[in-house]
Amino acid sequence: MNERLLKAVDDRVDDLVALTADLIRFPTINPPGEAYRPCAEYVGARLRKRGFEVEFIRAEDTPGDTDRYPRVNVVARFDGRSPGACVHFNSHIDVVEAGDGWSLDPFAGIVRDGKVYGRGACDMKGGLASSIVAAEAFMEVFPDFPGAIEISGTVDEESGGFGGVAHLARLGYFSKPKVDHVIIPEPLNKDRICLGHRGVWWAEIETKGEIAHGSMPFLGDNAVRHMGAVLSAFEDELFPALDRKTTRMPVVPDGAKRSTMNINSIHGGQSEDFRPGLPSPNVPDSCRLTIDRRFLLEEDLGTVKSEVTDILDRLKRERKKFDYEIRDLMEVLPLMTERDAPVVKAVAQGIMEIFDREPDYVISPGTYDQKHIARIGHIYDCIAYGPGILDLAHRPDEWVGISDMVESAKVMAIGLNILLRGRRRTVTRLRRKASIA
Repeated sequence: MNERLLKAVDDRVDDLVALTADLIRFPTINPPGEAYRPCAEYVGARLRKRGFEVEFIRAEDTPGDTDRYPRVNVVARFDGRSPGACVHFNSHIDVVEAGDGWSLDPFAGIVRDGKVYGRGACDMKGGLASSIVAAEAFMEVFPDFPGAIEISGTVDEESGGFGGVAHLARLGYFSKPKVDHVIIPEPLNKDRICLGHRGVWWAEIETKGEIAHGSMPFLGDNAVRHMGAVLSAFEDELFPALDRKTTRMPVVPDGAKRSTMNINSIHGGQSEDFRPGLPSPNVPDSCRLTIDRRFLLEEDLGTVKSEVTDILDRLKRERKKFDYEIRDLMEVLPLMTERDAPVVKAVAQGIMEIFDREPDYVISPGTYDQKHIARIGHIYDCIAYGPGILDLAHRPDEWVGISDMVESAKVMAIGLNILLRGRRRTVTRLRRKASIA
């Protein structure tokens, strides 16, 4: 039976490539959130023709949502012939800006040498296309399947997912009994399963000062110098301490097996809006620093925060006129789905059938939309699995391999078969290769 299923995927190779290229041609750049609606409508129209019931859900009053840039998500559902579990494939449709350094048009969806090129090809429109083709192939081979299949295209994952999966989860779209198993086709490589991610705490630290004339700085209090003391303490104390912390989580790459903190941005004094003029001679009375702290399963969020605030409080005691405020921007606990969870075992079976070996089990160094599915929807049978090489994401000349998409679609189709029909027996996999023009 699996041979029929794999052949149904092979028969759709040209369609898979065309679908991926079409999705890339929607420049769904975030920020600001361009082309969300037409991309969502394209996905919805495709799935409606295949018999799915389609909904478009705008995330009003979420960050970035405006009439010019509406946060439009698409959710499609196909109910089988009898009751059963629901498998949901969730992909984000937004992409980061193209940036410089491209040798081809980042939104042309160019197919060349067995690859589809473009911004979002790898992260993650190739994964979205693969999940659609996997579902369509499964539905053709097993039209009487029990349960339900859902496919969603959601927005704003690149900026936290608050107008996408987080909004839908609050509305109940990622909750039992509506959904049982979730597969997120992020580009974590075709032969490995991502069980979750490290934790994250984003915060903004502001040091305070007093404005004065720049020619008489002794009459004011320089907030930038105060922030310099913060950075010096971080370098001398915090960063070495973080580097000594390690985890049992199978995080990739190896450097992410330690606790990390990134200084995302620093802004002090007068705005740079004066360019190309000259700045005013002022002592800066405010300096803001944004930190991106990634932490491990073994760490407690309270301790993570206190490691920073203890330094700030000490500086307040020891440094003349030092004062600060700290504001939480986002906090997400680490996640690691158990290896014996149903969705993990089903996708692992697919990988074994397609690649003749056990999958690698990994943890992502950064978060993705699984965080909202778990913390808001309370669905823990969730993984990331999809085509694409993670190192290519967000880079110039981003691409996804056609053979990778085909093989990933086969793994997803086998996973569907196991989760919805209970077929767990390994069969001889179909070894013929799809011909790729």
